[in-house]
Amino acid sequence: MTVAELQLALPEIFVLTMACVVLLADLFISQDRRGLTHLLAVLTLVFAAILTLRVMLPPGEVLYAFSDTFVRDRFGDVLKVFAYIILAGVFVYAKHYLRQFNLFKGEFYTLSLFALLGVMVMISASNMITVYLGLELLALSTYALVALDRDSRFGSEAAMKYFILGSLASGLLLYGMSLIYGATGSLNLADVSAALGGGAGDSMLLTFGLVFVVIGIAFKLGAVPFHMWVPDVYHGAPLAIALFISSVPKLAGLALAIRLLDNGLIGLHGDWQGMLVVLAALSLVLGNVVAIAQTNIKRMLAYSTISHMGFMMLGILAGTPEGYAAAMFYAIAYAIMSAGAFAVIILISNGDREADQLEDFKGLAKRNPWHAFLMMMILFSLAGVPVFLGFFAKWQVIAAAIGAGFTGLAVLAVVMAVIGAFYYLRVVKLMYFDEPEHESAITAPVDFRAVLTINGVAVLALGIFSGGLITLCVSAFV
Repeated sequence: MTVAELQLALPEIFVLTMACVVLLADLFISQDRRGLTHLLAVLTLVFAAILTLRVMLPPGEVLYAFSDTFVRDRFGDVLKVFAYIILAGVFVYAKHYLRQFNLFKGEFYTLSLFALLGVMVMISASNMITVYLGLELLALSTYALVALDRDSRFGSEAAMKYFILGSLASGLLLYGMSLIYGATGSLNLADVSAALGGGAGDSMLLTFGLVFVVIGIAFKLGAVPFHMWVPDVYHGAPLAIALFISSVPKLAGLALAIRLLDNGLIGLHGDWQGMLVVLAALSLVLGNVVAIAQTNIKRMLAYSTISHMGFMMLGILAGTPEGYAAAMFYAIAYAIMSAGAFAVIILISNGDREADQLEDFKGLAKRNPWHAFLMMMILFSLAGVPVFLGFFAKWQVIAAAIGAGFTGLAVLAVVMAVIGAFYYLRVVKLMYFDEPEHESAITAPVDFRAVLTINGVAVLALGIFSGGLITLCVSAFV
């Protein structure tokens, strides 16, 4: 271990150190001064971004550290920076919710920072052991976050379901890795790729190993038929936690898929491509169709997440730099849009209960025209309405699927996007054409309203001027 290697992992080391500092400092901070914990967590993200940007690698340059178990490249740097930005927004949104529901505790920030560390480790993993280490750090932190409200029966039930199913998926992924190791003799992703390129390994062992690896990836993404945890966790978890789960971990899911399937198993592209085609098609159909029947907006957004992961897989299955860039663009876009949607739900909630029913959005335009307008833009973007960010994200992945020869799957994606627009536009109809059930004022702190405004405007601005973000994603795979 050299100083140069430590410098490559400096953002991860800093986040780990600050997570421990936040954990210890929170012991000495009184409840009425808990805002200091929030400030410390946000500053952690700011300085982590500075450390990452300070040595951001140019396109095409790749550096390895710690016996080639850790990789630093453009792809990882870009994803990490967006993870910091989105998590900072999550912290601002969550603070208002946690205070309303008497959950404003240091554990939220500590666990979120450890989860972020897991995301960062997964993003920079170049060895299967490193992949698994990051995955488990993220998963264990997330299980605890879902159970943050210990008085909530639904939260405890959701955490238990998530823990059991997540543990099963992690075990299957680990078993798949062990089979691949047995076939190739290495856990290093570059060595595995070289071995497969040279025709080494038992084909039967590799096939079984690949199946288990794809199952593990599909579970973490929430793809059908490994989606059963998504609606229950979104529904049972506190809104602030559902907000977190719906955003930052999606970037980790993309990194998990690309590191394992492209960096390590690209020699089996024909095999895993066929599996992803089935997973993407099922996710697109079930996610959009079942979302229509939901009256709880958290469950509606959960099934929406399933469909969006189907769209993201359209880019991954192409197996080309253009496809990966499109999938990366989609993951970033979805994380931004999902964070904004959950933020509006938090905005109209109050200390008595969460506003998680569709009826709670009735007449929102009359109660608060600006935030109803922001929600409308976010929903239009999620639906893929032109000029918004979500439209260009869908366009990119569908073009990647067509380029890979999957025209039928691309047509299915377009049809499902049209069907999916129904349940988004239904919420817009409730906000603008129905009478409000009550006239209570909607209040939120200045920082919450400012970040939500930036979030809402971003889905329009990043759509109109999407070229810069697309170019940035493309540069990650040069």
